[in-house]
Amino acid sequence: MRARARERNRAVPLAMAFSVLFLAGSCARGVPPATTTALDDEAITIASFNFPESVLVGEIYAQALEGEGFAVKRQLGLGARELVEPSLERGLVEFVPEYSGSALEFLTGGEGLATSDERLTHERLEQVFAERGVVVLAPAPAQDQNGFAVSRATADRYALRTISQLAPEAHELAFGGPPECPERPLCLGGLEDVYGLEFGRFQTLDAGGPVSVTALRSGTVDVALLFTTDAAIDQYDFVLLYDDLGLQPAENVTPVVREEVVEAHGDAFVRLVDSVSALLTTGDLRELNARVAAGQTPSEVAAAWLGEHGVSGPND
Repeated sequence: MRARARERNRAVPLAMAFSVLFLAGSCARGVPPATTTALDDEAITIASFNFPESVLVGEIYAQALEGEGFAVKRQLGLGARELVEPSLERGLVEFVPEYSGSALEFLTGGEGLATSDERLTHERLEQVFAERGVVVLAPAPAQDQNGFAVSRATADRYALRTISQLAPEAHELAFGGPPECPERPLCLGGLEDVYGLEFGRFQTLDAGGPVSVTALRSGTVDVALLFTTDAAIDQYDFVLLYDDLGLQPAENVTPVVREEVVEAHGDAFVRLVDSVSALLTTGDLRELNARVAAGQTPSEVAAAWLGEHGVSGPND
């Protein structure tokens, strides 16, 4: 499914201007050429999608770069991929923390090239972006995928640690997900086709949001679709079942950067970005998302995380 249900609208200074520019055409590929770009100055313009985790990750890279003396401009919370990716191609932004599988499927029109094999998905993403003047840097271990979670009590009752282990019990269990889930190959449709699961009941919920969390906590459903970086997994001691048959494509956080930026700043830039990526895990993202949900700003959370890992920020 990989529907980015959390790409909510966030007002940012240039979002409306970019929207006029890009949506004036009949499709994202029909955008007019830009008269000025972010490539015209020495600053690195970092963009993110318009949901909190993406803003947070963009802030982490921005502060790490500033800490080493790079000039950075922010366009965080810019919009959905339909806006952000053409902005990157046109040089209106220069650096985007992407999600590998979703990016690959978007760029190839949903051809199914993204797989659970992280290396293969990364290599294919490199090939597709190279044609667009974009360099794909090293992926982080962190992945924000569709996940399937159960309560700790359910996991203990049926000795569940993997999705495959649901098979003998599924007919007794209720599964919850968004309305389109039964037909989607990465949601209930895939659980049926790949894992052979036949649940006793399907309950319509939201796309891995608070309704799903509440339903799982209350026992309204036994298994629910949640995103793997959802802070609720740790907060409520849910058990995220391991996708042992590789249903979900790899979704590693992966910085993609205009090739002009890499050429201008060289190996020092690449090493720094890669070193930050290497530190970021799925568990980290769950914890950092929880801090943002509790009221801290992405800037505060990013600064604290970088400090915890010995990475200099702009104020160090």
